[in-house]
Amino acid sequence: MADLLAVARRRLASDGPAGLSLRAVARELGVSSSAVYRYVESRDALLTALIIEAYDEVGAVCERALRESFASGASPARTWLAVGHAFRAWALDNRASFELVYGTPIPGYAAPQDTVAAAARLWGVVEAVCSTALARGELDPPPVALEVDGLMSESVMGFAREHVVVVGPDGEALPHDVIELDEALVARSVTLWVSLVGAVSAELFGHLHGMTSDHPRLFELTLATAAAGVGLRVEAP
Repeated sequence: MADLLAVARRRLASDGPAGLSLRAVARELGVSSSAVYRYVESRDALLTALIIEAYDEVGAVCERALRESFASGASPARTWLAVGHAFRAWALDNRASFELVYGTPIPGYAAPQDTVAAAARLWGVVEAVCSTALARGELDPPPVALEVDGLMSESVMGFAREHVVVVGPDGEALPHDVIELDEALVARSVTLWVSLVGAVSAELFGHLHGMTSDHPRLFELTLATAAAGVGLRVEAP
């Protein structure tokens, strides 16, 4: 299975998600197509395995950045930037995987429920930044008061309450009942998540062509602006 996924990742980089073929994967592995079906029942099942793998990989990268940043004594706002840079670095090193999970939807493919937990790991990290800032008294009211009642779906609120994390000074999780999780806090974390994925997508998909020659600096400015917009206390670089 490990060999199968490794070859599929290479084909993904060369052929794109829509062009991924079990027959081509089998040919590169040096086995018959029927042999591949012993491990995955269809091309969609292979795509699902690759999607979960990508989400888990970037989730682990960002979770590690979160823990290490807080353990080093960084503020929630500085930790947000550390997480953002870790996400961008992963995306630059794994463009095909980034395109698979954050790019154009694959025609005819519908991601199953199996992908949700892995997909939510990145948002969980962003939510942990906001929750920890609130617990430490370092989350200010947003500069613009917006009405959020009813904005977040019940499923998202339930998931957030079940998975909320507050990070202690040593980088380890604390009991989440030290804060009151409300819809406004969840909306702020979603705003940051959208800003992060959008900023990297704009860069990797060529939408910033001709705008700047310093992509890392523009990226940090984007993240800092988003952070200030939700009430994180951003320090001057």
